[in-house]
Amino acid sequence: MAEETRSLEDLKSALQQAGSPVVPEAPQEETAAEPKIDEHGRAYATGKRKNAVARVWIKPGAGKITVNGREQQVYFARPVLRMLLQQPFEAAGRIDQYDVVATVTGGGLSGQAGAVRHGISKALTYYEPTLRGVLKAGGFLTRDSRVVERKKYGKKKARRSFQFSKR
Repeated sequence: MAEETRSLEDLKSALQQAGSPVVPEAPQEETAAEPKIDEHGRAYATGKRKNAVARVWIKPGAGKITVNGREQQVYFARPVLRMLLQQPFEAAGRIDQYDVVATVTGGGLSGQAGAVRHGISKALTYYEPTLRGVLKAGGFLTRDSRVVERKKYGKKKARRSFQFSKR
């Protein structure tokens, strides 16, 4: 029983005496993630929501957001959709510190706004990896996987049946 409860140092010394090479221990300190920034000083990320896919680039600036070559006020006319784009910056405390350029395809305006928000959140974590915890806690890094359910055969819509007629 006493032989089974050897310490790690005893095993290392036994291996050295036997002539086996000792595997060095990995360092225990945590290494901070490095920012992923391209040669133009931008961070790139892809955001998705429903059928919309957004390609997002962020770089330090005055807080200007451009979507498909147009200002956010023109592209997303409803204030709720513009509010969605600001949420990651508010959670991270980086309001008006980054310029955003996004191209969005597919889906409707609501899905596109959600895709841009997802892309902004991911790009922020690539530019400043320390913000990952704050954005993850806010739920901005999780891809919302809800999509429209497909139509089934024998049904009028995905779940709606044809009207039943007794006679």
